Amino acid sequence: MQSRLKEIDELINLGQIAQARHQLSDLQGAANNDPALAQHVAAFYSQLGFHQEAYDLYAIALQSKPDDLNVLYNAATAAIAVGKLQQAEDLLNIVINAKGDDYDAYYNRSTLKKQTADNNHIKQMEDLLKAGIPDHKGAVQLFYALAKEYEDLGDYEPGFLHLQRGANLRAAMLSYRVDDDVQTMQALAETFDRSVLEGIPGPSSEPGPIFIVGLPRSGTTLVDRIVSSHSDVASLGEINDLALAVVRLAGKAQNKQDLIEKTATLDMQALEDSYLGSTAGRGIDAAYLVDKTPSNFLYLGLIAKAMPTARIIHLTRDPMDSCFAIYKTLFRMGYPYSYRLEDLGDYYAAYARLMAHWHNVLPGRILDVAYHDLVSDFEPQVRRLLDHCGLDWLEACLSFHKNSSPSATASAAQVRQPLYASSVGRWRRYADHLRPLQARLAQHGINIEDQAS
Repeated sequence: MQSRLKEIDELINLGQIAQARHQLSDLQGAANNDPALAQHVAAFYSQLGFHQEAYDLYAIALQSKPDDLNVLYNAATAAIAVGKLQQAEDLLNIVINAKGDDYDAYYNRSTLKKQTADNNHIKQMEDLLKAGIPDHKGAVQLFYALAKEYEDLGDYEPGFLHLQRGANLRAAMLSYRVDDDVQTMQALAETFDRSVLEGIPGPSSEPGPIFIVGLPRSGTTLVDRIVSSHSDVASLGEINDLALAVVRLAGKAQNKQDLIEKTATLDMQALEDSYLGSTAGRGIDAAYLVDKTPSNFLYLGLIAKAMPTARIIHLTRDPMDSCFAIYKTLFRMGYPYSYRLEDLGDYYAAYARLMAHWHNVLPGRILDVAYHDLVSDFEPQVRRLLDHCGLDWLEACLSFHKNSSPSATASAAQVRQPLYASSVGRWRRYADHLRPLQARLAQHGINIEDQAS
């Protein structure tokens, strides 16, 4: 069985998604009677964005092993993705009550809803911290959970202090240099200059992929839910199909600079075929498929050159709100720049420069949508989005929170609520603590007062 699972993993990495799905389907019957196998198959389904299928398998495993804490936890995360938030909370409570040091469960639970003065977990978590936590990873998760719950209660000072402790501890656990990412973005702009991108075909009127890009926590999930509420559109969620195709086609590279240079000379038809083949392999019946992977902003030159049918939507947000929203989110994977305010400032500035470059060399291909415009002028912005994608107006896009499709991003709970504007300008509550970030952005010529909403 391990060889079958390894084969499926290899198929996914090769972009052969249809074959991987076929293999998973073959294992489905056996998984129904094997809780361990069910969890393996469910994990692959989650990786491919089939969250309902994953949820169903975890539910089967849970029936067989109702006291297995790993099954309980995995079932809870699957429940979050499919919008069963109360069930997720109930499952996480069982995990916590049985295993008080499952700190990841505390953090996940804190994100499911807004806590209240009468219903929160602050004392429970503060007592755990006072007793001492030898596991640094667990301490980080508790710090972030406490920061979230204190903010819910409007108790901002202790909330930020916990957040800062958690972020500092997490940063100390990583070997990360923001300069590496800054240099990568500069190299992308220098490599994909006007000479490389001149003469590429203009955007096609035919249906094609919709790429939603930007920094995390900038509103990409919100726009994904809006656009995928259209009857002609389905969402793939956050996937790595494009990055895998690029690396696969580029071949072995000595370093990042070598990889970037190789990507500029890729066979663009092969890249388009590989990407569209892997996404089509999921078998989703929709004319337009949304790829909501924020970091695809790094690949916009390749996207525009290889895929004339692609639509590109870029979410922008006030720099301080954007950076603070990233800073206060504990990401399971990726975004190592998010744990130091100075790193955030440097990364944001490099990202802003790269996006300015893409606009310069790809005029008209990228639609910027400002988060604060979206929440303050909703319907006109939705009309802009649909028009850019070549989609007819559909009233259902205004009721994105009724979209029942799964979501496994950090915004999984928020996007099931009606539109709200309370996160605009939220950084100002912590202005004194965020002065290092503001100063770093100012060093890069980013004037906060001019851009604040």
